[in-house]
Amino acid sequence: MQSSEGRQRDRDADGRARNSRPRDKLGRPLPPGSIGVERIPEDLELTPDDSLAWAQDLLNRGLAFNAHEVLEGAWKSCPDAERTLWQGLAQLAVGITHVQRGNIKGALTLLERAAERIKINSPPAPYGIDTRGLTSYAEQLAAELRRGGVPTPDRLMPRLTVQITD
Repeated sequence: MQSSEGRQRDRDADGRARNSRPRDKLGRPLPPGSIGVERIPEDLELTPDDSLAWAQDLLNRGLAFNAHEVLEGAWKSCPDAERTLWQGLAQLAVGITHVQRGNIKGALTLLERAAERIKINSPPAPYGIDTRGLTSYAEQLAAELRRGGVPTPDRLMPRLTVQITD
């Protein structure tokens, strides 16, 4: 199948659209043949703990778009009772992506949605997810953006799970 611009579209064996174009670290498509960051498989299925660990590593490296892709994979494969929580986590990561891209309006929309969805899952949340901390983080980051603040890169690396101390 071709796009409206006449380019051949990427499709999988079942005919579903796929996008094999390389992307930059903020998830923006690059011209075909460019070298981009490693892509997250579209059919990713990991355990919740593995999803959280990989997403955290990606956030810590400033790759919020890729963290979003990992969390979206968890959202698509999780039990129904956890769907709102994983959706909120994926929206938080894409909200951070919008901050990184300088799209404040988009960031505010996604951060607010993320906070609402994560908040629904009050503690104790499964897998040690820090729902209270992440809700507060999303709300505070949105407030900072509304005041015209420009978050530093390390401010865009929230901790997804509660740290257990001995």
